[in-house]
Amino acid sequence: MSRSALSFGSVRRTLRRHPERAVAAVLVAAVGLLVYVLAVDLFPYHSVNDDEGVYLYQAAMLLEGKLFLRPGSIPTDAVRPWFFVVTERAGETAMYGKYAPVAPAMFAVGRLLGDWNLALSLVAAGNAAGVYYLAAAAFDRRVGLVAVVALAASPMFLFTSATFLSYAPATSLNLAFAVGYVHAARTGRLRWAVFAGTAIGLAFFARPFTAVLFAIPFIAHTLVVLVSGWRGGDDRFDTDFRRVLRRSLAVAIPGTLGVLLALAYNAVVTGDPLVFPYAAFAPNDGIGFGPHEILGYERDYTVELAAETTLFVLRYFLTEWTPAGLLGTGLAALGGVGAVWRRRGRLRDYDPSLSGMRDGEVAAVVAGVFVSVFLGEAYFWGTLNGLRNDLINLLGPFYHFDALLPVSVFAAAGAVFVVRTVWSQVAERTTRRHARVAVAALLLVSAPVVVAAERDALSEPLSENRQRTESLTATYEPFVERGPPGERFDDALVFTPDTYGDWQAHPFQYLRYDPGFDGSVVYATDGSPERDVAVLSATNRTPYRFTYRGGWTGAVRPVNPEIQRLRVLEGDAVRATTTLGVPVGSTSVSVRIETTEGYARYRVPASAMEGETVSVEWATTAEGARVRNLAFAAGSDGKTVPLPAGASEVDLVVTFVGEGGASVTYRQEATVRRGESSVRVVWPPETRVCRLTTECGPEGTWVGPDGDYVAGVSVETAATTNRTA
Repeated sequence: MSRSALSFGSVRRTLRRHPERAVAAVLVAAVGLLVYVLAVDLFPYHSVNDDEGVYLYQAAMLLEGKLFLRPGSIPTDAVRPWFFVVTERAGETAMYGKYAPVAPAMFAVGRLLGDWNLALSLVAAGNAAGVYYLAAAAFDRRVGLVAVVALAASPMFLFTSATFLSYAPATSLNLAFAVGYVHAARTGRLRWAVFAGTAIGLAFFARPFTAVLFAIPFIAHTLVVLVSGWRGGDDRFDTDFRRVLRRSLAVAIPGTLGVLLALAYNAVVTGDPLVFPYAAFAPNDGIGFGPHEILGYERDYTVELAAETTLFVLRYFLTEWTPAGLLGTGLAALGGVGAVWRRRGRLRDYDPSLSGMRDGEVAAVVAGVFVSVFLGEAYFWGTLNGLRNDLINLLGPFYHFDALLPVSVFAAAGAVFVVRTVWSQVAERTTRRHARVAVAALLLVSAPVVVAAERDALSEPLSENRQRTESLTATYEPFVERGPPGERFDDALVFTPDTYGDWQAHPFQYLRYDPGFDGSVVYATDGSPERDVAVLSATNRTPYRFTYRGGWTGAVRPVNPEIQRLRVLEGDAVRATTTLGVPVGSTSVSVRIETTEGYARYRVPASAMEGETVSVEWATTAEGARVRNLAFAAGSDGKTVPLPAGASEVDLVVTFVGEGGASVTYRQEATVRRGESSVRVVWPPETRVCRLTTECGPEGTWVGPDGDYVAGVSVETAATTNRTA
């Protein structure tokens, strides 16, 4: 008989003896599938937490064997991803991510399997498996099964697990540590202790503070057991003590190696083993009380503020982000009380076991995770920052993700405690058949209550995230219309808006270039004329401009997007014609050409207002810019407005004024580079249609005739030259 046949037969016999394990396997797989579907359906363009883009950039870098992005001659400010640190390596500019590479490496597995989202599914399934094991170890397998359901019913677990953030991956490593620790204690097998140490070492590498907080109850348990064994005194205790000591060292040594690995990574990327990448990005962002700052946001994080924030998050977590909200919290409290009540006789004579780990000890360390997470996170100001930017409202208090373990376990224990209590009470007074009927009736009556509570817990974050996804879908529509990601562009350069300043993939984290800047497209943040021209020269790609009309609200409301194909026109002169619609009610019009060196105003004949459009013919040469078909009225001498040396901007400003002073201004901003006897112009210019002001932001961007404008507004542009670059 083959080894595979023997293995299959062994598995079949195990499942026959322990059917709960088969059910657990199905539930764990279902959790993974649920998170995958949620990631694909609810977050096809990721959440509005732009940290996802950071992790995905780093994952793509690892797949190409890179720790740094090296833009070469491309201006760094134009291609610096969100939360990346700029440094110098071997005399050239390099960039590295703010976060450790552990979670990105886990996400990269999904890409290797053909779909990034598969990594999210595997991590979620791993977390479910860990919760099952620990719940079964603390109580029994039936509680373990219910605990998996409770975990999957937690809104924070679902939404955060469906995003490319490090919280769920870090928890999977923490749970792997806990499983290895408990199994090693119960079986005495050192390889499980080594597994536990390796897992917590990687968890520290991924999220140091999170790993320490999770490990505190287990460290406390180890110390209690060791101290108890040290005081035992007889030969048996000496033997057991040495066994526990060896097991503890088997956990500690690989765990310490994980810490050293994190410090070695720090040394490579930051140049100092004690400076973590997040601290290199923002030195005043981290744990502790006192002044904190990140990207211009500052707070004095006092003890009082920490207590206020922690109490708020505790209440928020227990009422809205646990399984079925308050119902899950109530069951968890009941489960905790039931666990204490069941072991009340043993608590008075508690003696830590050196030869194993009793279920009560497992329950105690699991409960301890809740305490250590909430007390420990009070020392970190990140929760306050998360509340400020509303991300916690969408995904839950994700810094406290590990607290889902004790809540899920004890909520399951509470639910099973209720069912078993009803069964035992009815069975004692009547018959087992009546007890089964009573339990069935209880489940039937409670099912609508549970479903309603779960619906209430999920409805608000689901609708809020769905609203933002619909807005993102509208934002990225021009990209989706171009086809699959690898086929949308061919050797392209796409300028993206500088919504939040000089950050690439913030907020447009769906738009990411390949780590080697050698893929089908490079995305660059729109900037000054000098920088844009430098990007064009450095990349030598087909240029595009991604713009949108509307105010960016973090995807709360949609914007009207557009992608324009750009050309670089070069010659002795670039001659342009701009034909503009006359807004309804306009009575006069003025035309200006502006550069940083001056301006010129031109007269528009009254007869021009009789038609539906007004045409302005203008030209740009090395000498300057001017309007060719209108009479000069005022401004720079000689009608032509001079250009500064190098790259600059030429603005054509046409303002229509109606009765009562209402105005509509067309502003076209063209990037120009002046040579000795020729000019290069990026065409078409960026066009805005502003109401009641001569300058406006993205809310006035012209995105074609489908935009929402004042009646009569239209824009047509054309340009010619003797050469196109």
